[in-house]
Amino acid sequence: MLSFNVKGGVEAVKKLFDNLTLFTLAQSLGGVESLICHPSTMTHAGMEESARLDAGISESLVRISVGIEDINDILADLAHGLEQSQSR
Repeated sequence: MLSFNVKGGVEAVKKLFDNLTLFTLAQSLGGVESLICHPSTMTHAGMEESARLDAGISESLVRISVGIEDINDILADLAHGLEQSQSR
C-alpha cells in the first residue's frame, strides 16, 4: 500500500486513471489484484473538506494497493499512466 499526490490535481488524477490497464479503480476488496483509489471521492468522501485536508487527504492524493501481478507489468502500467497524466 502506498499513496502519493499527482502533480496537476484532479484533472491529472483522472488522466492517470484513464490510462491504466492493470489497476482496478476500487477500494480494498481483500483480493490479490492491484487496486487504485482516489480517497477524497471514494473512501473519505463523507468527510468535510477541511477535515480531509487536515488529515492530509488532498484532491490529488491517490492510493495504490499493489497486487501479485508481475512487478514489471505493474511498474510499466503505472509509469505509462503517470506519464499520460502529465501530458497536455
